[in-house]
Amino acid sequence: MSLTPMPVPADLSPVFPDDLVQVVIKSFGYGHAPAPRADITLDTRTSLRNPHHDPAMRYLTGLDMAVRSHVMTTPGATGMLRNLAAMVTAMLDDFVNAQGRVVRVAIGCVGGRHRSVALAEELAASLRADGVGVEVDHRDIAKPVLDKGAHR
Repeated sequence: MSLTPMPVPADLSPVFPDDLVQVVIKSFGYGHAPAPRADITLDTRTSLRNPHHDPAMRYLTGLDMAVRSHVMTTPGATGMLRNLAAMVTAMLDDFVNAQGRVVRVAIGCVGGRHRSVALAEELAASLRADGVGVEVDHRDIAKPVLDKGAHR
């Protein structure tokens, strides 16, 4: 399992056709709307450093390597990713293949632009490296940046 941030091509759909998707990862911001329904929901609001506090990264997203590196070098981030990947893999092994279900993972932060996006992309890259078909949706990435008051 690779834990090094990797550049993400803009469109991976030719690599993983829809009929091979086993995992759907959705990043989101609690400051915009409640968490989406998922089999696993991870709240990163208090566990990972918030790039929003750095003015140079505030208007970037977790798709930018500077933000991804910032998030993934937070103490505990790689362990969190490793454990999340293990949970997803266990769910795939336990019931998805037998029932044809897709594992749905929701990863949230305050605004849905930085930590959740970075971790969603890292999880997707890790699972893809293990041959798992993954679809990623960043629900709130294009929404306005929330003011500092929301980012305690």
